[in-house]
Amino acid sequence: MTDPVILLVSGEHLDVLADQFRRYAHEYDVRAAASAAEAHAELVAAAERGAPVALVVTDSQLPDQHVLVAMHEWRTLVPTARRVVAIPIARFADESISLRPYLQKGKFDTYLVLPQARRDEEFHYAITELLSDWGATVATSEIDSVRIITPEPGPLALAIRDFLDRQGMPHRTYPPESPQGQEALALVTGPPAYPLVHLAARPFADRPVLRPSSTRELAAMIYGRPSDIEVDTVVDLAVVGAGPAGLAAAVYGASEGLSTVVIESEVIGGQAGTSSMIRNYLGFPRGISGMRLGQRARVQAIRFGARFFTGWPVDELRPGTDGEPHTLVTSGGSVRARSVLVASGVAYRRLGVPALEELVGAGVNYGAAMAAAREMEDRDVYVVGGGNSAGQAAIHLARFARSVTILIRREELAATMSRYLIDEIEWNPRVSVRPCTEIVDGGATDGQLGWLLLRDVRTGAEEKVEAGGLFLLIGAAPHCDWLADAVLRDEHGFVLTGRDVPTECWIDGLPPANLATCVPGVFAAGDIRSGSMKRVASASGEGASAVSLVHGYLEDLRVLPAP
Repeated sequence: MTDPVILLVSGEHLDVLADQFRRYAHEYDVRAAASAAEAHAELVAAAERGAPVALVVTDSQLPDQHVLVAMHEWRTLVPTARRVVAIPIARFADESISLRPYLQKGKFDTYLVLPQARRDEEFHYAITELLSDWGATVATSEIDSVRIITPEPGPLALAIRDFLDRQGMPHRTYPPESPQGQEALALVTGPPAYPLVHLAARPFADRPVLRPSSTRELAAMIYGRPSDIEVDTVVDLAVVGAGPAGLAAAVYGASEGLSTVVIESEVIGGQAGTSSMIRNYLGFPRGISGMRLGQRARVQAIRFGARFFTGWPVDELRPGTDGEPHTLVTSGGSVRARSVLVASGVAYRRLGVPALEELVGAGVNYGAAMAAAREMEDRDVYVVGGGNSAGQAAIHLARFARSVTILIRREELAATMSRYLIDEIEWNPRVSVRPCTEIVDGGATDGQLGWLLLRDVRTGAEEKVEAGGLFLLIGAAPHCDWLADAVLRDEHGFVLTGRDVPTECWIDGLPPANLATCVPGVFAAGDIRSGSMKRVASASGEGASAVSLVHGYLEDLRVLPAP
């Protein structure tokens, strides 16, 4: 496999950059260019020989072209490459200010101070973060700790790839006739049912081959069953959902000594885990992907003793009475808990166009579908939705697709999307916004999505357009059909907490605590909660805050007189 290219561009400080990037030469093809014209030639040559470009690092001043003009040209040539401006310390105060508006609009990924000496680890920490992000969202993994064996990438294989991407599990796909495919087939009894999943680690011949019929089944096979918890065990806190709210609760609950179990129906990270890059989360100045945020939080919670069970949707909550434990019922076993945090989040609403529902996994995707994004090269892609998730998906897809069109029913994005994303969209030549538009029909070409029928909601005029991909990120449908009737919800199905709980459920004229439901010991946080902010940071904050309420509830349980 051809080594990815790191291109260094500078007229005056090329020797400094070359010396700093010597440490990457073992695994990357580090190239140098003394001008924008030389850089352009290097990128064209890389494309001609099929070498991926991972990173372009340029001096803030070039001898033959303004750096922003050069960046624009380079992005056209290698849209998936990460882009860094290195500013000499003498110019940093002025140029960081002049370049900042273009950083905010996504013209490049970050600017850094040009290293002044050896072992500038702050500089290299930023570089390795960007390379890690590039490798996770773009490149085919060279590590195959999980192998997917399939003759063709059908919907289930694509869903499994997306699941593994979101779990942070390096994987590769192989056809059955390949050596890797033959190795897996030798361990299968009877006729194979594709896709097969061959788990880590070497030697692969000693590892099982799984034949999952869904991603949930695969998650359950990998992570175990809730019945693994001893029957007589009652945990302090059971968290339903491993999105930002549930993960924050797991970290804070376990770190403060509560026995904590997290039950997730699909993938760690929840809906936020599909985001290619979250740029406004506190503490990550260069942004962080939803997958990495979710996996870091999971590892953090496990370190403190939390247990996770993935792939098990909760079928029923049976509230305890008079201080008795609550019971969460799944098809893989039940969990008894003194307190429960409902953090099951929301799902994207269905579009409701039958012809397109039949093409889910064949060009039509609910959510950002990171694995599917790589399949969109040179296609015209449509994103439906006006929230931050839709904006992040559109920007990520623009690294691959020929064009990305965001469809919204409103007049503009300002009411539903963060300003920084709107700015990036406005400055990205591959992304456009089509307001006041809805999809009314669509169809396939050769088994894949081929066209869409769009309607102007103001005039009723319809237009048929070619479409190679459709990503649906519309609205929010709550995940709480499994809740007992005693846990009250609003007219849209979101869980009521605090002062929103009807007054007949108040005790001594006082409402429940802010994140508490009308059932003692049952709390709610994140997107599932009525009136929540629907942002990653607010969900994390609610999950952490809920733990203090859990402590108070458990303390009250301890002082109750025995029945």
